[in-house]
Amino acid sequence: MLQPATITFLEKLAKNNNKPWFDKHRDDYQAAKEDYEAFVTEVLEGLANIDPLFKEQKAKDCVFRIFRDVRFSKDKTPYKAHFGAFFSKGGRKYPGAGYYFHLEPGGKSFAGGGLWVPEAPLLKAVRQEIDYNFEEFKTIVGDKKFKKLFTQINGEQLKTNPQGYAEDNPAIEYLKMKSFTVSCNLADADVTGKGVVKKTMEVFATMRPFIDFLNRSVD
Repeated sequence: MLQPATITFLEKLAKNNNKPWFDKHRDDYQAAKEDYEAFVTEVLEGLANIDPLFKEQKAKDCVFRIFRDVRFSKDKTPYKAHFGAFFSKGGRKYPGAGYYFHLEPGGKSFAGGGLWVPEAPLLKAVRQEIDYNFEEFKTIVGDKKFKKLFTQINGEQLKTNPQGYAEDNPAIEYLKMKSFTVSCNLADADVTGKGVVKKTMEVFATMRPFIDFLNRSVD
């Protein structure tokens, strides 16, 4: 379980997103960071039970830095007011699909994942995979448990059909997508409860066929 103090730190950071405040509360940040990394380690242990490729990974391979890159952003706040971790066979820098856990106060936490805004060659390959194996893809996303946990597949869509695909293609609504992600929202009480690792693993295990399908385009 995650500690309530970690949620409290992120709440205060959201209200005081500046370097002087952060420097003054660096010990609180370090404690929150270590708490989140301990949680990520537990999730990795659970993932290793369903996929051996996670056995050698450490929390540091998955957790994103809290420091924002503001060079090309209009938003100049220096820190993220959340913690995030991406679980994949290549760690957080892997270009393909993976699992993601987002910790943010105010009911904004979620467990989910998928493939978010891939580069054009990978997106083209994913579309081809869906087109060639649409019946398999429909079976995965139409699974009863999958649909219960994830109400929809998220992702911005093209306004017109992607090149090479006709309007009457049975998969056209998926082929228009630029991302393929799903998520299961978690309340603050959920993430600080004793069952958060179990719930996260339930979400990730349900997602696994979806992730594996998307990653065939990478491999």
